[in-house]
Amino acid sequence: MMAAPIQSLLNEICASEDPIEELKSLRTVLLSTPVSGLRQVVSGARLEIIFGLLNTNDKEQIEVCVEILSRVLQALEPVQLVQNYKTALQSGLNHPDDSVKVLTLTQIGRVAGHADGVTQMLNSVEILCDVIQCVSIERIAVAKEAIAALSKLSNTKAGLDALFRSDLLNKLKDVMHTSDIIRYRVYELIVEVSTVSPVSLGYCANSSLLSQLLDELTGDDVLVRATAIEMVTNLAQSQHGRQYLAQQGIMDKISNMIIAAESDVLSSLYLPGLVKFFGSLAIMDSPQQVCEKYPVFLEVVFSMAMNLDPTLTPVALDTLGVLGGTVEGKQVLQKTGEKFTSVLKRISKVAFEGATELRVRCLEALAQLITLPVEQQTDDLLLLTESWFNCLSSQPMAMIRNISTQPFPELHCSALRIFTAIGCQPWGQQLMMDTPGFLEWVMDRSVGKGKEAKDCKFELVGALLSSSSAQKIFGAHNYLKLRTYMNEGPYHITAVSTVTTEGAD
Repeated sequence: MMAAPIQSLLNEICASEDPIEELKSLRTVLLSTPVSGLRQVVSGARLEIIFGLLNTNDKEQIEVCVEILSRVLQALEPVQLVQNYKTALQSGLNHPDDSVKVLTLTQIGRVAGHADGVTQMLNSVEILCDVIQCVSIERIAVAKEAIAALSKLSNTKAGLDALFRSDLLNKLKDVMHTSDIIRYRVYELIVEVSTVSPVSLGYCANSSLLSQLLDELTGDDVLVRATAIEMVTNLAQSQHGRQYLAQQGIMDKISNMIIAAESDVLSSLYLPGLVKFFGSLAIMDSPQQVCEKYPVFLEVVFSMAMNLDPTLTPVALDTLGVLGGTVEGKQVLQKTGEKFTSVLKRISKVAFEGATELRVRCLEALAQLITLPVEQQTDDLLLLTESWFNCLSSQPMAMIRNISTQPFPELHCSALRIFTAIGCQPWGQQLMMDTPGFLEWVMDRSVGKGKEAKDCKFELVGALLSSSSAQKIFGAHNYLKLRTYMNEGPYHITAVSTVTTEGAD
């Protein structure tokens, strides 16, 4: 039904010397038509007219044409797109306007992600060369789409062969010489491809680009080194990636870098990345194995937590929170004895009197450390979390409650999350029961304004009720009130009755 006006507008655009108004009308019609309704219309449409109108210096005309093509090309099958508009796609990759490049690369990404489209794309070496060249374009949006398209292409063996066993690999290496920034964009692509499977990692390793990235870990430029560490951490997200890094001796190398960082005045630029690497490794493999094999990791995390540094301390807090969020991580931290107890006391002190942003990070880390879901609870672990909570201060309940009443919503919610962490643990429930007015405060809906505060309070009530010990510890009356609160939901407003005095005289 929409075919006639669309075709009519295309004819008008073709006949006009200044078609901007007709283009705007076409854009309006296309945007008001569902993509499914465009499929039949655009398959025979003369879209080369619109592609041709991109060849102008008129920014507004380019913008409208890009919007039109973004809409109509979605309705074309990827194979149709590459078969019918190969020349237009190649022109788009070389267009001086970056928005045209982004549009073209997005469409090439669609083709590269389609089984039959890949075959068509592999027959277009010139297009693939231009896609690689787009990785070096200054504007990051263009480079991101180019990397995404090449990454999709590499999901097939034929794509891997094309990219790593042909002249395209030399093109990729040539592009790397543009600058440090572009070199790291290529590394980003290589890491992305490597994480897909052991086979794809093999292709990347054989290209020598992976070993080149690993060599940059110990380069002279600390900023380049920091970026290399981030890339290697991404590579370690897959098991085969970790195996490869272990074979190359990278874990030992990063451990030695942490040791050497102590005497490097610029270490604060890359030390957080080294810590994140081992933190990530510990969570994915085994906290115990990683911490035992690389003891310097925990030592430096404790040191970063104790010595308040705006760059290092937040990373230490996040690492401790993630590590201590697992049962094995809790046990590893507990084994360090007084060292970790001192860290806990330090975190607690900062949570109470530090700068607001750091206080929030401290509270979030403490909540993760003390969390122990019902299904993980054993007598030993419950004793562990209770002892950690009691380390926080001489009166930890009062301290956290005090923080929660301060006029900062983020502090209020972070403090509530600590109560939520202990809320399903019998010792925590008993503490709450023994603290005068605590349960009444929990169920007082006037405490804590805003959606996030109400959600946090609701989560706390849910934690209290999730444990089988709740009814026994809180008693039937309080338990029923908590259940009512839960059933009413987080945003329930208690009706206030009003007494009228009309006619009282």
